[in-house]
Amino acid sequence: MKRNDYLTWDEYFMGIALLSAQRSKDPNTTVGACIVGQDNRILSVGYNGMPAGCSDDEFPWEREGSTLDTKYAYVCHAEMNAILNYTGTTSMKGAKLYVSLFPCNECTKAIIQKGIKEVHYLSDKYADTEQTKAAKRMLDAAGVKYYKYQTTNREIKLSL
Repeated sequence: MKRNDYLTWDEYFMGIALLSAQRSKDPNTTVGACIVGQDNRILSVGYNGMPAGCSDDEFPWEREGSTLDTKYAYVCHAEMNAILNYTGTTSMKGAKLYVSLFPCNECTKAIIQKGIKEVHYLSDKYADTEQTKAAKRMLDAAGVKYYKYQTTNREIKLSL
């Protein structure tokens, strides 16, 4: 008899996004993303961090101060990294994005442009910000659905 306690697709892909977030060196906010094609195959993953060639040790990680002295002018978000990391030949049209934090307005533009049709997010802690309100307005206008991921409280067991 087969196991019946296996992960759902949503649990699997959000788990990949959360695992990807662990690659981030941001001391305050780790974010991961996983883009999945219509056939439930992973197209790309990403996490928030400095662009390639920009040393994690030479650029700031601070959250407050002048723009040039904070991470905000430099960090590439997880969603953008997942989009830019994609090396496949098939389109992302109709794909789903699993992300640990609701996308900002800038990443939302790229999500819409690539044809991603669903966003599954874990946290929306910046829901009251203008950037998130703008992101939701654009997603709604473009017909991109977004869903708050419902945790299952299931402990994931690893066995070899």
